Amino acid sequence: MNKNKTIELEAGAGGKKSEELIAKIRTILNYKGKWKNVEDDGAVLNLGNKKLIFTTDAFIVSPIFFPGGDIGKISISGTINDLAVMGAQPLGISLSIVIEEGFPEKDLMKIIKSINEISRKEKVPIVTGDTKVTEKGKIDKIEITTAGVGEANKIIPDAGAKIGDIVISSGNLGEHTAALLAKRFNYKTHIKSDSKPLTKEIQRAKEYLTSCKDPTRGGPAAVLNEIAEKSRVKIVLDEKMLPFKKEVITISELLGIDKFSFASEGRFVATVSSKNADEAIKILRRYNHEAKIIGKVERGRGVWLKTNIGSLKKIEVPRGKMVPRIC
Repeated sequence: MNKNKTIELEAGAGGKKSEELIAKIRTILNYKGKWKNVEDDGAVLNLGNKKLIFTTDAFIVSPIFFPGGDIGKISISGTINDLAVMGAQPLGISLSIVIEEGFPEKDLMKIIKSINEISRKEKVPIVTGDTKVTEKGKIDKIEITTAGVGEANKIIPDAGAKIGDIVISSGNLGEHTAALLAKRFNYKTHIKSDSKPLTKEIQRAKEYLTSCKDPTRGGPAAVLNEIAEKSRVKIVLDEKMLPFKKEVITISELLGIDKFSFASEGRFVATVSSKNADEAIKILRRYNHEAKIIGKVERGRGVWLKTNIGSLKKIEVPRGKMVPRIC
């Protein structure tokens, strides 16, 4: 190991560098006890006929207020969703806040109200937490860490995709990243962050889902590659069915950032058996009319895009400098 090596910004962006860093950390933190699924969105502990799911996440966002939400909304929604994509019903959330000295109290209360609104609406209480204030300049404004517990009778595994399955999206993708970038660069757009909890639609459709992920950091490129790798299958997306709005594509092209790396904070991608695909889409369209089939699962490896001219283009796990501080 190079003792002088430092951690680069891209190691926190959800792409290949993130995978490499997390793999090194997991090599050291190798005691798992009785916990299972420790490489999924949440870890699982068997408790009789029930399964306890535990997850945690940290949020550093710039800007902290953006079209469609704020750092508070995505912190609670993101943790609820990490439980939801495992098939769990959330039971409670912990909330830890580190605040920079001089941060406006009215902004803090606005963030707390956003968290409370989601908590009450989803009936997922904030049950414990911690608050710290640090010297000015030690952090940038505010950082939030949440953890959540939930329970499930059956887990939706990352490794559950099977040859012949259909790939679906619960709605159009990439709008969280697009909204933040539009705010940063003062682009005029109608795009808002897609941030929201996903428990209700996943609970209604989960009997049909063979795998499920929310495409946060690293976007659909990262999570679909994760599903494909763990399931030992090939995922082929159809360019004619891609779930990206024109404004998202335009922002992607203007900034030279691959749209497949754009994050969503209120969407999920999943695989379902071909016989259940239509029923799953029917259920999901009760919550979002943009839910659609976007591809299929085949024999092979990796994630590929079938272009409009019929060729196959490989979709890689994002590499290099992506969009920092989006979630």
